[in-house]
Amino acid sequence: MKKSNNDNAAAVSLGTKKGYVCRQMHIVFGLRFVDYFFKFCLWAAALICVEFTTQNMALAQSNDFPLHAIKMIVPTSAGSGSDTTARYFAEQLAASLGVGVVVENRPGGNGIIAAMAVKQAPADGYTIFLGTNTHLSVNPVIVKDLPYDPFKDFKPLHGLARGMMVFVSNPQSKIVTINDLVSASKAKPHGLNVGTYTAGFHLSAAWFSSEASINFENIPYKGAPETFLGILGDQLDWAVSDLIAAMPQVKAGKLRAIAVTGETRHPDYPDIPTVKESGYPNYVNYSWTSLYVRSQTPEGVTGRLVDAINKIVLTKGTDDFIKSIGSAPLNLSPSEMREFQKQETERYRRIADGAKIAQQ
Repeated sequence: MKKSNNDNAAAVSLGTKKGYVCRQMHIVFGLRFVDYFFKFCLWAAALICVEFTTQNMALAQSNDFPLHAIKMIVPTSAGSGSDTTARYFAEQLAASLGVGVVVENRPGGNGIIAAMAVKQAPADGYTIFLGTNTHLSVNPVIVKDLPYDPFKDFKPLHGLARGMMVFVSNPQSKIVTINDLVSASKAKPHGLNVGTYTAGFHLSAAWFSSEASINFENIPYKGAPETFLGILGDQLDWAVSDLIAAMPQVKAGKLRAIAVTGETRHPDYPDIPTVKESGYPNYVNYSWTSLYVRSQTPEGVTGRLVDAINKIVLTKGTDDFIKSIGSAPLNLSPSEMREFQKQETERYRRIADGAKIAQQ
């Protein structure tokens, strides 16, 4: 059928309109593309500027660090071994960095109070955590629903010291030896009252009780001074402590040292037997201290602290100090300290499993 001129004209008109519409759509889409592309470029440029500014600020902070006093959080009360160690290193760090380093004691809660204070502080290097085996390796094993992660929330700056623990009793009590302790515990259905002021000491008491097949009642305290008062006041039958805090009281005749937890006798106290030689060959235990900051602390700031601490630990004065408190140097770099922390956590996990200690 032959199309008329009118039909051809209509077709041409329709084609013209379609072409016009297509061109308009291309123009619109093109303009939108340009608009989106322009906005994308602005967004990307803004991100680059923010990143560049952030890097510059972080670099400036690192180069200028420190500008004011630093706080060192200690998880035990004044007079404990950790406190003594913190005060020495705070003094040395202040001299090295040229700013004050203030020791702040946050005892209680198995060190959770102190750890959370550090976790909630700005990640700027101005808050340092003096942590121990309790807070960094024991708590994740025996504390249920721990509100901090020792590996994700904190990063190590340097290892400081490692020392034996000591079992102590009242000088007036009949508990003089490990055998006396075991016999007295077996004479009571629920065992003896033992004082501890960290989860690490609690686990140490539980481990020994498991090895000796005895029961015990753990009485937790905030720190060493409070624990020693519990012994002198006859609220406690014995206690687990670090040597730093206990030995001055032993020398003064206020406490009796029953045994130390090292592989061999301590060279400064050769008259005190080890738990190992007293009939428990598997029982060897040490506590340790190290310095940490929040994991998000800028690397430049972290490096400044690491360098300063590393120089301090290598001095003769630090070596003499560590020996004077009955400990040995734990001269570990950040990476070495992290690996040591992992190994210690697994060791305590095996101890807890063997002693059937559940998280609580």
